[in-house]
Amino acid sequence: MNRPVVVGVDGSPSSLVAAEHGARAALLRSRPLLLVHGYLHPLGYGVPLNPYDLGVPAPTEESRKMLEKTAADLVDSWPGLDVEARQVAGGPGATMVEESRRADLVVVGSRGLGGFTGLLLGSVGAQVAAHAHCPVLVIRPDEQPIDAAAPVLVGVDGSESSRLAVGYGATEAALRDVPLVLVHVSPLDGGRPLPDEVDEAQAAYQAEAVRLLAEASAAVRAEHPDLVVREHPIRAAGAAQGLIEASDTASLLVVGTRGRHGFTGLLLGSVSQAAIQHARCPVLVAHPYDPPR
Repeated sequence: MNRPVVVGVDGSPSSLVAAEHGARAALLRSRPLLLVHGYLHPLGYGVPLNPYDLGVPAPTEESRKMLEKTAADLVDSWPGLDVEARQVAGGPGATMVEESRRADLVVVGSRGLGGFTGLLLGSVGAQVAAHAHCPVLVIRPDEQPIDAAAPVLVGVDGSESSRLAVGYGATEAALRDVPLVLVHVSPLDGGRPLPDEVDEAQAAYQAEAVRLLAEASAAVRAEHPDLVVREHPIRAAGAAQGLIEASDTASLLVVGTRGRHGFTGLLLGSVSQAAIQHARCPVLVAHPYDPPR
């Protein structure tokens, strides 16, 4: 099955930037690009109010032209790109989640046409990032250029979700021909003199960080022997803050869906949520692939 790279497009500047990133991702993977427009309002506006009218409204001519122009512009900008455009009668978030069952990658912008200016990640992007059935690339911030030669950054904490993120990050770095930087965030000690028992605990924590990074690095090198891999232990007030600050020099930040301290019922852990809201580069959320239905 030749899973496509799927991008949600609504004509907003954010979605058009996402479409450019999706085109690059599709070419790197030798995959087709599928542009999807879910044209019903996520709260149901646009659905017939007459209970006797069971039909679903047709897409507008304006949205059809928007999709056709977006596809044509991408083909002109990315020679060799295979593009398909599709309109789906459904809310944009639910539509993208359903499309993700058959996708290699889903790409969403930080805000769509219905987003609020002060909201860093729109409701559609957040819904897809939390519920998708394949990896999700969140393009933020969309207002500044990203250095394509900068490394791919992955947070490492030893969890199963983190191991999946490391694997995805290594693949992305290899595709982009950039280094992979493995980051483990340790808590700050505040620079104050520490009691012996606290000092010992800090030393044990640092040793654990070194071990986790070494294990992750060894696993990557076994699969990608030619990839440049760097281990980067850092200190910060929290894992989210450390990764967000480190993302300033990255072309991509890869995060798992949950870390070691996540709750089983949560679809996205607090660190992942903070990353997709505040990172200074695009963020790949490492969802495992679900079998296509």
